Amino acid sequence: MQTNTQSAAPARVSEEAVADLRDRLARRRRVDLPAGLEPRHGVDASWLERLLARWADGYDWRVHEQRILDLPWELVDGPTPLRVVHRRGAPGAPVVVLLHGWPDSVLRFEKVLPLLGDATVVVPALPGYPFSASSAARGMSGVDMADVVAAALAAMGHERYVVSGGDIGAGVAEALLRRHGHAVSAVHLTDVPQGHLAAELPDDLTDAERAYADRREQWQAAEGGYAHEHATKPGTLAVGLGDSPAGLLAWIGEKLWSWSDRSIEGGMEAVFGDDDVLTWVSAYWFTETIGTSFAPYALREPASNERVEAAAPAVLSIFPGDLANAPRSFAERLFDVRAFHEHPSGGHFAAWEQSEAFTADLREAITLGSARA
Repeated sequence: MQTNTQSAAPARVSEEAVADLRDRLARRRRVDLPAGLEPRHGVDASWLERLLARWADGYDWRVHEQRILDLPWELVDGPTPLRVVHRRGAPGAPVVVLLHGWPDSVLRFEKVLPLLGDATVVVPALPGYPFSASSAARGMSGVDMADVVAAALAAMGHERYVVSGGDIGAGVAEALLRRHGHAVSAVHLTDVPQGHLAAELPDDLTDAERAYADRREQWQAAEGGYAHEHATKPGTLAVGLGDSPAGLLAWIGEKLWSWSDRSIEGGMEAVFGDDDVLTWVSAYWFTETIGTSFAPYALREPASNERVEAAAPAVLSIFPGDLANAPRSFAERLFDVRAFHEHPSGGHFAAWEQSEAFTADLREAITLGSARA
């Protein structure tokens, strides 16, 4: 394997592709919704209409594209090439690996990068997600992603690193711990990978842990339909969303809206401005990765509730607006938890929503990892 910094950035989107998007938006069909819908039934219609109007006329992809292309991209060659943002720190600086989830990309960590100025930071564009290196990996589980990331980091010369992940990225981080634990000095998670609740649960759950399992089950019944569709019929869903920008914005936008903590002053606008949402969705549209982004759901391997053998210390950051937060005792069944921070605000996209609090906890993991180096 070798790294390549020449032509490592994602390809610039063609004028034809930009024009095609605008044409599709201009010709989109208005869909009549059933009367009496409540917020729990789907995306906020007025918010969606406003975003669609701006996406069609006013939003400038080129401005945001240039910012993305200006990131320090590298391409790591191998059986599955991996494109990463690789911001090098001083010699001997700790190495931090940031792992994104769905429905986002490396852009989840844009606000964190400048806050980690003294570290070497690696942000992989996970295979099958926006800006990833190869469309050849059209189906990849989180475990397979972990192997690709570990091989790439070794090729880059990074023998020890701190791993931070959320959502799909939390599962990849755990797989790195379980399969490549010798290289992981510490781990930082914003959620316990949810697959553990699908595994056989221990008989000795505490009251708090049983409440967590019940809460997750209730959340799954009310909000988890998207994940069931991703896992069971990804090919069908990919066709509808991959051919309709309005459908794609509705599908992703609803998650950005409902999984964010809008209780803060300024509401949704203070969390995700309109152009932020449109940039995240445009990343999926122009890279044509919505279908392949479903692969970790469809190919998810059974979780193990056995404790991770690797001795890496773990720091967890818990934000109240996230999907279904595990209590510390459940996390301790799996990881060597040294710190468990419950924050007053923030949601599923904590690195974006509460970047300073996220980074402070990550720095704690870096310190713990450095003590083991």
